[in-house]
Amino acid sequence: AGVPDPDVTSYFNTELSSTYKSQGIDVTVKYSQGSWTGVLGTDVITIPKGIDGSYTINIATILQSENFFLPGVKWHGILGLAYDALAKPSSSVETFFDSLVRQAKIPNIFSLQMCGAGLPVSGSGTNGGSLVLGGIEPSLYKGDIWYTPVKEEWYYQVEILKLEVGGQNLELDCREYNADKAIVDSGTTLLRLPQKVFSAVVQAIAHTSLIQEFSSGFWTGSQLACWDKTERPWSLFPKLSIYLRDENSSRSFRISILPQLYIQPILGIGENLQCYRFGISSSTNALVIGATVMEGFYVIFDRTQRRVGFAVSPCAEVDGSPVSEIEGPFTTADVASNCVSSVSFHEPVLWIASYALMSLCGIILLVLIILLLIPPRCQHRYTDNDVVNDESSLVRHRWK
Repeated sequence: AGVPDPDVTSYFNTELSSTYKSQGIDVTVKYSQGSWTGVLGTDVITIPKGIDGSYTINIATILQSENFFLPGVKWHGILGLAYDALAKPSSSVETFFDSLVRQAKIPNIFSLQMCGAGLPVSGSGTNGGSLVLGGIEPSLYKGDIWYTPVKEEWYYQVEILKLEVGGQNLELDCREYNADKAIVDSGTTLLRLPQKVFSAVVQAIAHTSLIQEFSSGFWTGSQLACWDKTERPWSLFPKLSIYLRDENSSRSFRISILPQLYIQPILGIGENLQCYRFGISSSTNALVIGATVMEGFYVIFDRTQRRVGFAVSPCAEVDGSPVSEIEGPFTTADVASNCVSSVSFHEPVLWIASYALMSLCGIILLVLIILLLIPPRCQHRYTDNDVVNDESSLVRHRWK
């Protein structure tokens, strides 16, 4: 935040900084919900624990935003940790972590433990967790670390082989799970699923749960479900499992979350009731393993070896019982050798293609208008042998 905002408690006044340097370059970032516009600059940072020294990084001060800062939140911005292909305003802008690796000479790996399983969704920032820059902290996980390859270095794109609800395979083509990408993203709150996968998951949960009648608004996120505070509704819902391809491509492993992670309590609704939201939503362009799933695991982003690791997190417990599991290895003989499309379009390429198509459509439209304006010189009488096909169609494809 670079200017006062009603939803933030403080902001960064660059005029009072002796180290900030503006580059005078405008930056605009749009999300599926919300957006902001600001100015690119550089400043000096220090890391409070472990990494000695001061480092110069690129920073954007947000001057205008819409649905980005939210009421009651304690954060003042966002830290992008993906690859430079997604950097704004262009991939030539060195990312925060790339700057740190280059200047501090730390290993090109970071890891994240998000805590908050079974706790009310408040945005207060009091649930804790850890971000480890440059390595792995053994005290933050239990058991083994299971790694899946990064398929493409922009988002942390991975390959999902199948989903199970209550131990039952959804039996979808594995390409459906990766349409048009499957990514691991801590900046996404929910587990987001492509529409076809989402519908199958909701149908399977509704079928296997112990609740016969349930409002459709709960599944779509427009309504909460409430129970008496003495009740624990999690026992009514099934376990959800995601199979990821192992580094050994002939093997897979599965990460599983219990209902305590995807049936999420909400603060401050009624005196005698506890209300919950559905922590899974539909997506038009990706399967996103967001915070709903990540709160069950210690997640390692090993950029050097192009892989993402998962291990069970000690803080993923509710009432003393674990709410996440990792199991493997399993054979991949029952799935395709490649579940990811071989054609991977990055967003800038998609924009170029869309502009080219729009230009082509404009030229064709201009030609048609000219032809309509030219008076007809002769008329043709159709005979029985003429075939007139006046079938027209409008193909709409949303690129981004």
